[in-house]
Amino acid sequence: MAHKFVIKKDKAGEFRVNFVYNSEIIFATEGYSSKASAQNAIDSIKKNGPGAPTDDQTV
Repeated sequence: MAHKFVIKKDKAGEFRVNFVYNSEIIFATEGYSSKASAQNAIDSIKKNGPGAPTDDQTV
C-alpha cells in the first residue's frame, strides 16, 4: 500500500498523525495528549474526508 496513516509521539510527548504517500508526508495533524485522540482524528478524516469540498482560493 502506497499510502498510510502514521501515529508518532513527538519530543513534547504529544501524539501526531501523519498521512504518508510513497514515503512523503502529505499532511500532519496537531498534537494530541492521548493516542486515542489521535486515532479519533484518523477516524474523522476517513469518515468526513471523502465528501469534503475543494475551496479553490486562487480565483
